[in-house]
Amino acid sequence: MNRRNFIQSALVIASAASFTSSKALSGESITSAMLTNKIPSSAESIPVIGMGTNRNLTVRSGSSLADKVTLIKTFFELGGEMLDSSPMYGQSEEVIGQCLQQLNYPPQLFSTTKVWTKGKAEGIAQMRHSMKLWGLDRFDLMQIHNLVDWKTHLKTLRQWKDKGLIKHIGITTSHGRDHQELESIMKNEQLDFIQVTYNIRDREVENRLLPLALEKGIAVIVNRPFNGLFGYTQGKELPDFAKSLGCSSWAQFYLKFAVSHPAVTCAIPATSKIKHLKDNMDAGRGLLPDNQERKKMVTLFAQYL
Repeated sequence: MNRRNFIQSALVIASAASFTSSKALSGESITSAMLTNKIPSSAESIPVIGMGTNRNLTVRSGSSLADKVTLIKTFFELGGEMLDSSPMYGQSEEVIGQCLQQLNYPPQLFSTTKVWTKGKAEGIAQMRHSMKLWGLDRFDLMQIHNLVDWKTHLKTLRQWKDKGLIKHIGITTSHGRDHQELESIMKNEQLDFIQVTYNIRDREVENRLLPLALEKGIAVIVNRPFNGLFGYTQGKELPDFAKSLGCSSWAQFYLKFAVSHPAVTCAIPATSKIKHLKDNMDAGRGLLPDNQERKKMVTLFAQYL
């Protein structure tokens, strides 16, 4: 997509899915506290910035479990709650469990993982294994990863929710895949969460999925909020307009755009570096852009395409 088409697409989408500045805080309300959004189905509030754990929690040569404990500890100290994982993410769930044990299971933890296999028995076994790895007897959110065997797993998740083994149910997708099928599921099934890819360059979900989530009262987790964006702005000075939004880095610019959409509940950027973690978490403080400012953000970013 060229720059002209990128901007035209943004204007069409913004017009079709216009919204008020309900997510922008007044000047009097600016604090250092992490912003939160309510989960529509439960009215529970969670911070707008969580943490993804795909690849960043792997213990390799040059890193140690102690490094990961420090990372997770810092995440909680900075106001984070949602840790999102999956059996697909290698060592992630095992490392999370070891970190949580060393941190005495911080009470603010919002535990989030996925079922990623086919078959009822296999799904149950996988979820129980995840519980064992995390050291938990209940998850705050269990998601069906990339719609794999979703009809089978959704029945199980509802049973587990009734038993108190999970609090919320969700379905995920990424990279723009399976949007039509996900839309159908959202229309016909009762969900607490969906998880989708959304960022300032990849805004396809603004067309149908995000408006539908608002209509149905479904919380939205944003994965891949950066997804190659730094390649466009690497070495570029942050413009004054971005600074006026309270951004001190391009990462904050991208995250504030993602979480300021009224349908979005939180974003889950992944990092293994404390410096980047602190930068990401700061995006969840202070002002969020309103509709007009979001349009300006899209136009600004288009200059770097």
